[in-house]
Amino acid sequence: MKADLHPVVSYAKIECACGNVIETRSTRGSYKIDICSACHPFYTGKQKLVDTEGRVQRFQRKYGNKAAS
Repeated sequence: MKADLHPVVSYAKIECACGNVIETRSTRGSYKIDICSACHPFYTGKQKLVDTEGRVQRFQRKYGNKAAS
């Protein structure tokens, strides 16, 4: 076997914006995420506003109330 072929895997903590901490192993190290399985609407079954600005609001902000020509 070749030496130094595989990356170094160490323990890491992944911190969610909701406060949930997941301890795992990673080659990347510790980092923070915006949403996890503890607060994601698909897994919790609760409706939660994830995107603060929808497509319609972005369209209206970008193009305003311009009349169609």
